[in-house]
Amino acid sequence: MNPARASAPLFDSALRGDAPAKAAGAFRFAGDLKAPDMLVGSTLRSPHAHALILRLDTSAAERMPGVAAVITASDVPGLAYYGLSQADQPVLAADVVRYAGEPVAAVAAVDATTAARALAAIVVDYQPLPAATDPELAWEIDPLAEVHLRAGDPGAHGPVVVIGSYRVGMQDQAFLAPEAGLAIPDGRGGIDLTVATQWLHSDRDQVAASLGLRTEQVRLHLGGVGGAFGGREDVTLHIHACLLALRSGQPVRMRYSRAESFLGHPHRHPARLTYRHEAQRNGELVRVDVRLLYDGGPYQSTSHAVVTNAAAFAVGPYRVPNATVDAYAVRTNNPLCGAMRGFGSPQIAVGHEAQMDKLAVRLGMDPVELRLRNALQTGDELVTGQKLTGATPVREVIEAACSLPLPTAPVEPGNVRGVGVGVGFKNVLFSEGFDEFSEAVVELTLREGEPVAIVRCAAAEVGQGFVTIARQIAEHELESLGTVAVVLAQATTVGLASSGSSSASRQTWMSGGAVQRACQLVVEKVQVLRGTRSAALLADLLCDGPVAARYTFRPRDTVPLDENGQGDAFVSFIYSAHRAVVDVDPELGTVCVVALSTGQDAGRVLNPLAVQGQLEGGTAQGVGLAIFEELVTKDGIPLNTGFEDYVIPTTVDMPVVDWACVQQAEPDAPYGAKGIGEGPTISSTPAVLAAIRAATGRELSSVPVKPEDIALG
Repeated sequence: MNPARASAPLFDSALRGDAPAKAAGAFRFAGDLKAPDMLVGSTLRSPHAHALILRLDTSAAERMPGVAAVITASDVPGLAYYGLSQADQPVLAADVVRYAGEPVAAVAAVDATTAARALAAIVVDYQPLPAATDPELAWEIDPLAEVHLRAGDPGAHGPVVVIGSYRVGMQDQAFLAPEAGLAIPDGRGGIDLTVATQWLHSDRDQVAASLGLRTEQVRLHLGGVGGAFGGREDVTLHIHACLLALRSGQPVRMRYSRAESFLGHPHRHPARLTYRHEAQRNGELVRVDVRLLYDGGPYQSTSHAVVTNAAAFAVGPYRVPNATVDAYAVRTNNPLCGAMRGFGSPQIAVGHEAQMDKLAVRLGMDPVELRLRNALQTGDELVTGQKLTGATPVREVIEAACSLPLPTAPVEPGNVRGVGVGVGFKNVLFSEGFDEFSEAVVELTLREGEPVAIVRCAAAEVGQGFVTIARQIAEHELESLGTVAVVLAQATTVGLASSGSSSASRQTWMSGGAVQRACQLVVEKVQVLRGTRSAALLADLLCDGPVAARYTFRPRDTVPLDENGQGDAFVSFIYSAHRAVVDVDPELGTVCVVALSTGQDAGRVLNPLAVQGQLEGGTAQGVGLAIFEELVTKDGIPLNTGFEDYVIPTTVDMPVVDWACVQQAEPDAPYGAKGIGEGPTISSTPAVLAAIRAATGRELSSVPVKPEDIALG
């Protein structure tokens, strides 16, 4: 491991406060929540990918001893549909199911065994319908989203042409703790829901709409979250738990099994990519033409935003003067798809990086040199027409990754070694005119006679370490006041405006910025008070009452892309590069990842240990997509909904990730720092694929790579 480059990190490598409990198995996840007289909630799900509901009879379940509530679509008092960007997903299916696992009823009972018996007693008569499972057949019939981008001269061409078609499979977020929440009715028609989520306020608004309640009657609180990676952006059990609690008048806890989790949340969109690259003989890119087809499953979720990202970044972090991109997300009866770490960019990185390697071969050019020759830099324009005004260290992250030492271990007899490079980028923060903001409140008060700063923010801690960074920011900003203990309050919707989703690598910038500025305002207020009292101690000043400040942080505005895919749609970007070394057994088709090195754009490193964790975790998910992970379906039905057959990388499969951060401060970000959680996932997958191609000489156009794709026999 290499330390961060350039300037020293702002903060120390502070350990996360929740790390010891998680490592010891003592952390209290949302699924561990309990309340007096608590009931257990369970969901009945469709076994069909597409079917009519002819009859739904819950009477036997309702009569069972120990069953407190049974709900169906007719019991939803408010809006029957919900959705993160469009309310198109039914709370409970009423007349038709559109994917395998769609909820049709839910029960609350005294224990899990009784709840399971109640579900088994519900009679549902289905009439199976043909399932739309091929996105190529679906794209003209019912697109969820489409983005068309036109840049430069349509008549411009280059003398060197490479084409390629690629397929990327469906990946699950595979977070540690499945979905869980505890709903407690307040006895006045309102509800408190403590839940594992990424976005409290969005969830609250959707829950309130379906419950037919005012938003202030629905209070959401963050439960212990075991990872998210985009899979907790969408509402899952939230409305069901609240409906059951309000119907029964008792607390209801719901928690999914691992198999139910695979069915219940959206996954990474599988994709089909078609590329045509044209270049000059010196390697300069002239034009890129792209067709992207993303399978969105049956409902909108985040498909439009994912496809917009995919279209905008489809050519990679390279100067491309002329481009056409046609990007689609289509509606099918395959599993739900939505947000996952990288948000559309990991798929297209598979395509644009394979193309760069093909072009290098055609030109007889080193693939690293080809990338460096075309690397974006500050002042260049994206194919969306947006001028890059912030830090743009594409060349630097490539050089950083490639400058780290190569492994010296010999290759086992019969194996072949390959080395490959992958580069990627995506946006930081929300984009396309979205109302982007985060609020924080800092209150300086006394506890047992000592000054304490209570930091309140609705940002969801999902394992990314925001709780550590927020505390370090507050300590740094308040240090001029003397010794002040910092306490982070539980994230909640009560008394706080939204902090947005813990996604888009945004919370360090957005909520960190809100905490920073709220602390600065508190310091300014204390300084005014001290000016009125000679040499007053902080504790003495606080005897008259707390000093508090509230601040809403906003970045610069963005705009939606126009009909030609043009516009200033993004606030900023992160860039990443990986070099992978793999050993391949060409007879068995097995791959061992020997070494991974990464160069990462970090703006400015705040906490090096936190950066290391993000780089290692993101890289592991990229390796998973490259050679391990795919949610396999047949006729729309998922076949591998557990870790015994949905294989993720383990510590045995992962080498130590060698890393170097390129520090070029982002002008408008707090302390110049950017979030980096998504970058390593984007560039690690194509790097591993490039290394396998280098070892085997095979084209390998489908991801994940399987042994049969490699084996020479």
